[in-house]
Amino acid sequence: MTPVPLPAHAQVAAELQALEASLEPSELHGSLCGYLSGGGKHDRVGWFAAVMSDPLLAPPAAEGALDQLYQASTAQLESPDFGFELLLPAEEAPVAERGDALLAWCRGFLGGFGLAAGASPPLSEDSSEALADMARIAGSDLSYDEPEADAEALEEVSEFVRVAVMLLHSDCVLGPRHRRKLN
Repeated sequence: MTPVPLPAHAQVAAELQALEASLEPSELHGSLCGYLSGGGKHDRVGWFAAVMSDPLLAPPAAEGALDQLYQASTAQLESPDFGFELLLPAEEAPVAERGDALLAWCRGFLGGFGLAAGASPPLSEDSSEALADMARIAGSDLSYDEPEADAEALEEVSEFVRVAVMLLHSDCVLGPRHRRKLN
């Protein structure tokens, strides 16, 4: 199965700027993925208003970067191939920019997840720990003293976050869906 690629970070940034939305692309993607992973409604038209907590927001333009972001994110989260990706600046971007984007991604994820899952989601022990670790990451204050080592550490943390998201999505969405099929 071919993974569905995310739109470029810059494309999402341009569309958000045109909408005058004061949100970074990585934070928006984190919010969307948190919302979907917490069991939020799959709604191609209404997702943007839902994750922005503003029911009056117009839906993103069909086939625009935000629409592509939604389509790719839902497909990646549902993929059995674990092809899920985080929307972060390109590897060529400075490590400080990528690190700050990862923290924003995690903050967005936590907000979207809480919005959809509520205060006491049915999480496994591993998912509970992963969620707590994501909260610690989101609240981190990073320093960038050694760019090469920092880039390597950023890749490791990004991979942890990616796997944590799939675990949380499995607990809150895939597990309940599977249980409903069995009943």
